[in-house]
Amino acid sequence: MINGVPVGFFSNSKGLRQGDPLSPYLFVLGIEVLSNLIRRAVDGGFLSGCRIWGREEEEMIVSHLLFADDTIIFCEASKEQLSALSWILAWFEAASGLRINLDKSVLIPVGEVEDIEEMAVELGCKVGLLPTVYLGLPLGAHHKAVSIWDGVEERMRKRLA
Repeated sequence: MINGVPVGFFSNSKGLRQGDPLSPYLFVLGIEVLSNLIRRAVDGGFLSGCRIWGREEEEMIVSHLLFADDTIIFCEASKEQLSALSWILAWFEAASGLRINLDKSVLIPVGEVEDIEEMAVELGCKVGLLPTVYLGLPLGAHHKAVSIWDGVEERMRKRLA
């Protein structure tokens, strides 16, 4: 009925069109499920995350980073943790109805990792290397980042002196 007048059959479909203004909000709601699953896995000791130290030697655990429709997950290079990650991704797919494209996913080891190829096959993705490029930004090029920040810190020291 449109304005009280029957108009006949209309087809329906699920999903949103490309560029729909509602799309980013729905994505945030969906990805919150993945974020909570990862956070709970870290709290339960199934994933380790990455330990970093902030100011005043305060320790923080970074388990994942989200940007647009990309996710970076930090964990130990062990079969147990990758198995837990595999289960998390399967639960996320089941709960959200979204599909993770593991063909576009990369497992990037830090340091020497035994059986990395086997772990990548188990997870269903490829193996990458550091340094790598993400959105045009180099990741893992530690010496460049340190030299940039050393310059900033030196200028700040001179201003405060």
